[in-house]
Amino acid sequence: MPNIKSAKKRVLTNKRKETENDLVEARMRNSIKKVEKLVKESKKEESVKELNTTLRNIDKATNLGIIKKNNAGRKKSRLTKMVNGLEK
Repeated sequence: MPNIKSAKKRVLTNKRKETENDLVEARMRNSIKKVEKLVKESKKEESVKELNTTLRNIDKATNLGIIKKNNAGRKKSRLTKMVNGLEK
């Protein structure tokens, strides 16, 4: 346990940021799973709507530094390909 006041504050700040990052990452992963599930069920319109939300969640995770830029691009590309591969 830190003794210096600023170090104690840093511990609390890091803990708060960690929980925020975990929430953003979980939201991203859950939305990716939703899109994959909708694609599996061949629900084109719903998967397109959910894809837009998922892309926003991925971008948010990237901007916060939770995932890297290339990782985000790869995820977005694969999901878009899956949704576009569905027939109407």
